[in-house]
Amino acid sequence: MTLDPKDWDAFRASAHAMLDASIDKLTNAREGRVWTPLPDEQRSAIETDLPMNGSTTADVQQDLESFLQYGVGNTHPRFFGWVHGAGAPSGLMAEIAAGAMNVNAGGRDHVAPIVERQVLSWAAEMVGMPKETSGLIVSGTSMATVIALKTARDQRIDTAKTSGAPQGQLVGYTSTQTHSCVAQAFDILGLGKDALRKVSCNDAFEMDANALIDMIAKDKAAGLTPFLIVGTAGAVNMGAIDDLEQFADIAAQNDMWFHVDGAFGATANIGQYAKSRLTGLSRADSLAFDFHKWLQVNYDAGCVLIRNEAAHRASFSDRPEYLRGSERGLAGGAFWAVDYGPELSRGFRALKVWAHLKEHGIKALADVIDRNIEQAQYLEGLVNASNKLEMLAPVPLNICAFRYVFEDNNDALNEEIVVRLQESGIAVPSTTVINGQMAIRVNLTNHRTQNSDLNMLVEAITKIGGELS
Repeated sequence: MTLDPKDWDAFRASAHAMLDASIDKLTNAREGRVWTPLPDEQRSAIETDLPMNGSTTADVQQDLESFLQYGVGNTHPRFFGWVHGAGAPSGLMAEIAAGAMNVNAGGRDHVAPIVERQVLSWAAEMVGMPKETSGLIVSGTSMATVIALKTARDQRIDTAKTSGAPQGQLVGYTSTQTHSCVAQAFDILGLGKDALRKVSCNDAFEMDANALIDMIAKDKAAGLTPFLIVGTAGAVNMGAIDDLEQFADIAAQNDMWFHVDGAFGATANIGQYAKSRLTGLSRADSLAFDFHKWLQVNYDAGCVLIRNEAAHRASFSDRPEYLRGSERGLAGGAFWAVDYGPELSRGFRALKVWAHLKEHGIKALADVIDRNIEQAQYLEGLVNASNKLEMLAPVPLNICAFRYVFEDNNDALNEEIVVRLQESGIAVPSTTVINGQMAIRVNLTNHRTQNSDLNMLVEAITKIGGELS
């Protein structure tokens, strides 16, 4: 018995119907609601007993098509929540090709490692690192951070890979604005979250260099080993960019590893508006970022870049006999991804990144990034022009945080505005807390967003705020 279709023509018809429905969704990305909650009847159709007997391909295709309207909503131009890329239609073709090939990209001599190495070379070039920089395409910045910090840990303590790091000995430093994945990586690597020092920030939400220097000195005096500084290129909360050059200097002066969390902000290096503030990327020992955010690659596709290939490989390479390479045959190939990360079973993520960059080119992607930054400034102007709204933070990049001004109960009512916007389907911003105040947070990382969408957002916020006053 085989799992291939009994009727290939019928399968082809269903597959084409699914592709057509998917293209229709993207063609009409501007239409309809931004977010639609999953109805109870749809949920019930999903939450069934384990299927013992199969359905027809046509039935499954119809089920899949019915899911299309119930996503997060980030393909819509008025999705402003958190930091999500909008994706692009080209991702469909690459995903189809990867699905048909069904390769394991963990190693061996085939097309996937070649494509991945090329994508890594392009990624290094985009951020100003040497083309021969080591790295991996991974699920996202969280996994990239674990890989980078493990390499940093193992380079500092050469027995850490076999015996573990001495408990309470290694300490690292990052700002209070850095993404939680850095602390999570400390936990996963056995260092403990307490070993990650949170450094205070200035009024622009950038890490305070003097506070960092003082903390390093105190930890050294206490007999601890400072081994890592994590700078941020685009903090997820407000978009702040640390002075990366300055922190690269401090790391070098103290013989410390300099890692940059650049989940979305690092890719602004290909544009014009933020490039001058990102020069320190080229000095990073490691960098974690996502293709699926500001570069608009379909989820999921993250990247880790590590300057020292030997250190990177030494931290992960440990192939058993049955994975031994050879000079010839399928077990050949110079690049085995399993030598550079924890996963042997890996999908062909790099293919959709390669196809996306090939189709659109860096110039078009840079234009999207610069336009989003301009749109954040435009939104700031709309807020400042309103006597009902007020900014709660500066706009260093692409994120605006503001609120509707009520006479009292501002936090609860601004949160209610956001929920009503989401439930209405008009727009999806998110919330955050700035200096103890609830803020409406608008992130701009969508290539479909236009200024008219921001006008509509402000009008809707003002209308709902008036109704709640």
